[in-house]
Amino acid sequence: QLEMVESGGGSVQAGGSLRLSCTSSIHEFRRYCMAWFRQAPGKQREGVARFSASSTITYAGPVEGRFTISRDIVKNFLYLDMKSLKPEDTGLYYCAAAPNSFCSTFYGQSDRGFEYWGQGTQVSVSS
Repeated sequence: QLEMVESGGGSVQAGGSLRLSCTSSIHEFRRYCMAWFRQAPGKQREGVARFSASSTITYAGPVEGRFTISRDIVKNFLYLDMKSLKPEDTGLYYCAAAPNSFCSTFYGQSDRGFEYWGQGTQVSVSS
């Protein structure tokens, strides 16, 4: 099943910006924790940011202050606005959804509980 679809990736110079979008067909989208993950070449997939059903937002340390996650509940969209991009931000970015309990502080940026994943969109940042 493909219930999450990302778009907006591309190639950009260091210091540039990109906006990633994700749309979902999940029933009762507003009740889920929504998140962005990324996987760099040779690295494990890591959490980037998440947005809970109660609008609690958390970021991974490396992106805090540069990335902004947001949701449009009515249109069923999740966004990731990225600025001041660095080469180390390069990777395949995924949006994902989980039962809202997995947005709690206990789980940090873990991917535990995330049941729905998009196909990924590539972000490449050059020096």
